[in-house]
Amino acid sequence: MSTAALKKALAELDAAASAAGVEVDTARAEARVLSAAVAEANRGAYLDWCAAWDRQASAQEFMDAAVAGRRYRRSATPLASQLGATPSGAAYSHALAQVCQAAATLGEPSPDAIGAATMAAAAQQPTVTPTALSAPSTGMTPDTDPAQQEFLRQAPTILGEVLARMSGVQDSVWDLSRLDPHTPGAFAGLGPAPVSQPAAARDLEPPAAAPAVTEPQPEAAVETPAEPAEPEKTVEEWLAELDELTGLTSVKAEIHRQTAILRVDALRIKAGLKSPTITRHLVFVGNPGTGKTTVARMVAGIYKAIGLLSKGQLVEVDRSELVAGYLGQTAIKTAEVAAKAYGGVLFIDEAYSLNGDQYGEEAINTLVKEMEDHRDDLVVIVAGYPAPMAEFIANNPGLASRFRTTIEFEDYTDDELRGIFTSMAAKSDFDLGEGCLEEFSNQLAQQSRDENFGNGRFARNLLEAAVGRHAWRLRDVGEPTVDELRTLLAEDLIDPDPSPRLRPPANAVPQEPVEFPALPTQETP
Repeated sequence: MSTAALKKALAELDAAASAAGVEVDTARAEARVLSAAVAEANRGAYLDWCAAWDRQASAQEFMDAAVAGRRYRRSATPLASQLGATPSGAAYSHALAQVCQAAATLGEPSPDAIGAATMAAAAQQPTVTPTALSAPSTGMTPDTDPAQQEFLRQAPTILGEVLARMSGVQDSVWDLSRLDPHTPGAFAGLGPAPVSQPAAARDLEPPAAAPAVTEPQPEAAVETPAEPAEPEKTVEEWLAELDELTGLTSVKAEIHRQTAILRVDALRIKAGLKSPTITRHLVFVGNPGTGKTTVARMVAGIYKAIGLLSKGQLVEVDRSELVAGYLGQTAIKTAEVAAKAYGGVLFIDEAYSLNGDQYGEEAINTLVKEMEDHRDDLVVIVAGYPAPMAEFIANNPGLASRFRTTIEFEDYTDDELRGIFTSMAAKSDFDLGEGCLEEFSNQLAQQSRDENFGNGRFARNLLEAAVGRHAWRLRDVGEPTVDELRTLLAEDLIDPDPSPRLRPPANAVPQEPVEFPALPTQETP
């Protein structure tokens, strides 16, 4: 069931990508890593994941994909961000949400995976306030959207299987075959349900087929008006959004300063005056989870609003997306990545990982050439730990002359992390019940606050897991109230099963030894 569901979701993604005019292979590459990142909390998920992608079972390949896809559990994929709020973009984001839903059922489903799917699906709709797996604004409701209808039709069967596998019972005691998936709360946390009328009053049978039309009726065809484009943000709006971020006082001051300098420089050029050479590329240094990616996205928007960039998109990559398996191919791969960032910002996380070998050197040389050839419409931001980043810039003369501004991101205080946790919950339409912040503080106090501490990532991961447990807690509530749907309890923050999640099922025989690589740190605002 889980493998088939993912394959079906991928087929819908292919159709959405084709309709949007983007490459299906690129869309599939996004879905590949995103589905692994959602499913990684489930035991044995790599077996179903590999089967869905028609690959030989490989825990290593699954974990590599999951690591690469974690960033998309908190932010839109490049294609979803590029397509934006257009009708084709909404359909593509919706298809990615379906991939997230299917991925949550791989292996032995867990509340953590449900939470990851909820947050990741919401993240693919950057122009919409995130809610638990809400459908994109496509002009269709769950009653008229075929994809939602199909998911709701299959929901009882999927949930019954999940409950059976979670309880270890062969014949599920949860009989959901007669459950109306349209009833409010029928499938809590995994999809919207209309509340306008009771289930008994709704005709669940599909409408009768319309009689065949034998003659063309051109007068009946009504052209659907195009949705108006979303207004672009002004510089002032971007800076106001920056100022609303928790903490980061010195970062905000430096971004304001850079904005003023570049804005005046742009005005001088427009007026025909000479302008000094001002580099727009930046170095972000700081520990994981201190907001570097979030600020980079805002920088892209600010530069677009000023007129320094034509599109303002953010393309986030790391070494694995720049370096190929052999010399010569790395230059091509790096140039292709840079091309996706033309008109916007190329954000390279842990950029110092390019040091130390000829493959990384080839990638750096290609980046320097791209920065020179497209200096009027490409900005590069490199990020990572402070000491390695200083060495990275110093060891490459071509980079040293182009990266003259370094912005340091300090670790968050306890109060700031509590504020971040509260803000993240509110933006996802959740309220923190009594004791939630106290439990958050208790778990925060148990963390080692060294360079490996996740900062904002810690808060997001805790919220993501809590959202999944909240959905699981309401699974047998027939019609939960709005307050129940919105309120997280302290118990939702507590993991009842702290054992490792990624081991395969006991009865599974992998085709190769299971080896899990060390997980690199990830950036989360």
